[in-house]
Order: sequence, then structure tokens, then C-alpha cells
Amino acid sequence: MSVYFTADNHFGHSGARSLYRRPFASVAEMDQAMIDRWNSVIQPEDEIWHLGDFAVRQSSERVDYLLGTLHGSKHLVAGNNDDAAVTGCDGWQSLQQYVELVIDDIRLVLCHYPFRTWRDMGNGAINLHGHSHGRLKPLPRQRDVGVDGWDFRPVRLAQILANTKSTRRDTRA
Repeated sequence: MSVYFTADNHFGHSGARSLYRRPFASVAEMDQAMIDRWNSVIQPEDEIWHLGDFAVRQSSERVDYLLGTLHGSKHLVAGNNDDAAVTGCDGWQSLQQYVELVIDDIRLVLCHYPFRTWRDMGNGAINLHGHSHGRLKPLPRQRDVGVDGWDFRPVRLAQILANTKSTRRDTRA
């Protein structure tokens, strides 16, 4: 089992294509590409932490469909666009606004929003977040795990910490 992180899919959100300069001809193409890319890296036994803004203005049936289609055991750290249709679905293993984890002896602070300071920041804790769509200059030990910066796919902690430009799509203009 591997642990992955992602954020800001904005499934079903037509405005995401222009707002975040996503390279898809339609919302259907965007959604399908993100489903395909998710399932190309996530195995059914893997764990994934979604740091918010999973889907925008979608029915609970659509969210259920997405959660059933996407591989892995899914945890949601809710974002500002995650309405009751998203947060009320049974497909989440857990639902919270904020969480602290230790993975591979690395202390992680997870929230949809990037922080200026966080617990144990001075002792090596890392803030993983979404919300900024790759447009915010990170602080040391802070990483945006949103799909706009990671080729529209979830990433493992080692990839995030390596922060290699070869695996990232530069969304800054």
C-alpha cells in the first residue's frame, strides 16, 4: 500500500478550464483525463488524501459515481468548494477540515489552505495544501499538492519532497 496526496480536481467545474488554464477542450475531457491519470497511479489498496475542492456544484449521484470510479481508500480534507454533495458521500473513509499525520517519520500538517505558520513548523513539519493551484510561492517545508502543479494526478510524498520540475506542469505566467 502506498499513500498519495492531491487536491483541487474541481470535477465538473467548467470555469476551472479557463481560471486555471487547464489544457482540455471540454469539462468532460478534463474530468476523464483526471480519472484516467488518478487510476493510472493509484491502486485499489492505496490510500489517498484529497486536500479539498474535489467537485464543484455536482449532484451527490455524480460525486458517488466519481468516488466509486476512482481507485484507492479516499480521505477528504474539505475545501471551500466541497458542498454537502461532496462531504455527504459515503465513499470517503474519513472527512475533516485539518489533519496531522506522520508518514515515513515525516510529520505532515494537511489542510486545504496554505498556512503562514503551522504546528511544529520549526521542528521539520511539512504543510501540504491545495487551494492555490500552483500559483503561490511556497514557504520552506510547504507544498501545494493540487492537480494543476502535478500533471493532473495524485503524487506520493517522495515526489512532493523532491519537487522535481520534470514531473510538474508550470502554471505560473
